[in-house]
This record gives sequence, C-alpha cells and structure tokens, in this order.
Amino acid sequence: MNKINYQLELDKIIERNKREDIMPSLLLHSCCAPCSSYTIEYLSDYFKITILYYNPNISEQTEYEKRKAEQIRLINSLDTKNKVTFLDCEYDSRAFFDISKGYERCREGGERCFRCYRLRLEKAAVLAKEKSLDYFCTTLSISPLKNAQKINEIGFEIAGKCGVKWLPSDFKKREGYKRSIELSRQFNLYRQNYCGCVFSKREMEKEEETSDE
Repeated sequence: MNKINYQLELDKIIERNKREDIMPSLLLHSCCAPCSSYTIEYLSDYFKITILYYNPNISEQTEYEKRKAEQIRLINSLDTKNKVTFLDCEYDSRAFFDISKGYERCREGGERCFRCYRLRLEKAAVLAKEKSLDYFCTTLSISPLKNAQKINEIGFEIAGKCGVKWLPSDFKKREGYKRSIELSRQFNLYRQNYCGCVFSKREMEKEEETSDE
C-alpha cells in the first residue's frame, strides 16, 4: 500500500483556507516544548491554536511538571501572528498504565506506542469538540522515531467517531525536526532523551549501559 504524504494534504487545507480567507481554530496536542516549537511557528500563521498538554505517559510527576513548565515558557516566548493559548490536563499516569497492560514488553515504536497515540488523540478530539474548535492534531509526527502514518490513521479514525476534523500532518517533513532543534537551542529548551514513559526510559538506560561497555 502506498504511503500518503500528509504534509501535502496539510498544504491543500492551508491553501484552501487562504483562498477562502478562513482562519480556523486548532486544538494542537503537544508532547513537549521542543517538538511543539517548529509546529507552533509554522501553524500559527494559518490557525488559531490552543495547545493541549495531555501526556499521562510521562513516568514521574516531577518530569511532567518540568516539561509542562517548558511548554508554557515557550508559548510565552514565541512571537506568533495569532495568539496561542494553553490548555492543561491533570496528571494521571493510571490512564497510560491501563492502556499498556499486556504490552509492557513491546519495544519503542510498537503497539504500546500506538495505543499511547490513541489515548492522547482521543482526549484531544473530545476537548476540541467540547470547545467547538475546527480541527485537532498532534506534534508527535515531528519526531523521526514516531510513526506518522499510524498517527494520521488513528487521527482520522477518531475524527470520524467524534465529529471533529483531523488535521493531517507529518511535521518532520521540510526539515521540521531540524528546525525544532534550532528553536530548542534558541530558547534554551529542556530536551529529554526519552519519550517520557517508564518503558522508553528503561530502553534508553539499557542503551547507555551497552554503549559504555
């Protein structure tokens, strides 16, 4: 099956909205400040963005609060065409561990991660609908380690069930990931070396131990 270029699909939506002089609203789920940096810089010219910080996968509350604080600091530091607002959710790691049951031994990037995508995107869709926002999306596709095809498949599926439009995207395209690194340096953002969950942290620690041998 041919892969869909979701960046081109996003281009089409942006161009159509520009022709029709529309500035839609977007609930953008963010996994962390570094990943959201380029995404906000790019999309804020074309959408009125509300950043959703919902990441129950993060393994410790201290880490969660640290990443959230960086997210808020970045939003307040960026000079954007349209004002970006912030929407927080309570930290609840139980939600992540519930969807991870039976998938604890999956490697990073496997089925456990797909279930984690779904958990966060379902929350984003529900909140987007509650707040009558036009689209929902996530910054997750900017990471070279995240499966953009799967993220978009899940997004479209949830959109069909919830009645809120999914914004197709693959933010790593057009050197989006590279730009996120540049912006992270510019704003001195905290960049973690694992996705956030206890399982990815263990994998990272094992890899570091192996490389030190």
